[in-house]
Amino acid sequence: MLGGTEFAGRAIAEDAVRRGWQVTVFHRGRHAPPDGVTALHGDRTAEGGLAALERGEWDLVVDTWSDAPRAVRDTARLLSGRVPHCTYISSRSVYPFPAPAGSTENGPVVEGSMDAGQVEYPRDKRGGELAVEAAFGDRALLVRAGLILGPYENVGRLPWWLRRMERGGPVLAPGPRTLKLQFIDVRDLAAWTLDAAERGLAGPYDLVGPPGHATMESFLRACARATGSGAELRWTEPEKILAAGVRPWTELPVWAPPGEMHGAVHGSDVSKALAAGLRCRPVEETVADTWAWLRSLPGDAPQRSDRPRLGLDPETEERVLNA
Repeated sequence: MLGGTEFAGRAIAEDAVRRGWQVTVFHRGRHAPPDGVTALHGDRTAEGGLAALERGEWDLVVDTWSDAPRAVRDTARLLSGRVPHCTYISSRSVYPFPAPAGSTENGPVVEGSMDAGQVEYPRDKRGGELAVEAAFGDRALLVRAGLILGPYENVGRLPWWLRRMERGGPVLAPGPRTLKLQFIDVRDLAAWTLDAAERGLAGPYDLVGPPGHATMESFLRACARATGSGAELRWTEPEKILAAGVRPWTELPVWAPPGEMHGAVHGSDVSKALAAGLRCRPVEETVADTWAWLRSLPGDAPQRSDRPRLGLDPETEERVLNA
């Protein structure tokens, strides 16, 4: 496991340990690895940083890297002769935005280079894909994840909604209520990824739940119930929210108004992954388990340093509600 200490990587490593697999986690040592793994330390961006991986053989390797593609390139080249199969956790962001609703893995992708330094997230992920394919060929599985939620989240989408519900009172609930959401619980991503890698699947798979697995209403009601705060959902038309200058997706995480943006982030055709065994737990379980995890932390939820903090400030929310 390249990474394996945060969010998706941690969920994958923990799932592998539960299966009774022998798991090696290669990371920089900034976060504690999961229990039950063998830890190797190294910095993929530093000269000589891969020394700990120069010896050894493994059955599978999973890489979650999101920055400079050349780090994926160098690691894949180093391991390709000693590991039969490689999985790269990529992103649906490799499709030019906005991808039309109903898009599949056959859609066009952004340009990328496996020799590049860090550029921007979509091109970095595409470069990582190219690096893994160059080293492993038809032994490379590309997991193009959509919106990921669940315990260990370090982006701040579901944690923000849960903390907002915890405060109670009137909550700006972006409509329409029946707006379909598409996401995947990080633990379902982990389970499918390991199953697929064990089976030797290769090529790209869009990995996210089917459109409408949840709605805006079922998602927000689950958040309110989990916290038990008695928060009051004030459903508001998208037009009023946008007219007030509130930004979808960032100030109101998860939400995208009906139209082009919604089709791009919540309208992917995931028939290929479903046919390959993808199973998704109910949104209520994802929300409740994430709340339990949040409450277990001694402080705030972890936050990726390369991502901005998300959420709507209370003053703006009150202004929109009063209007």
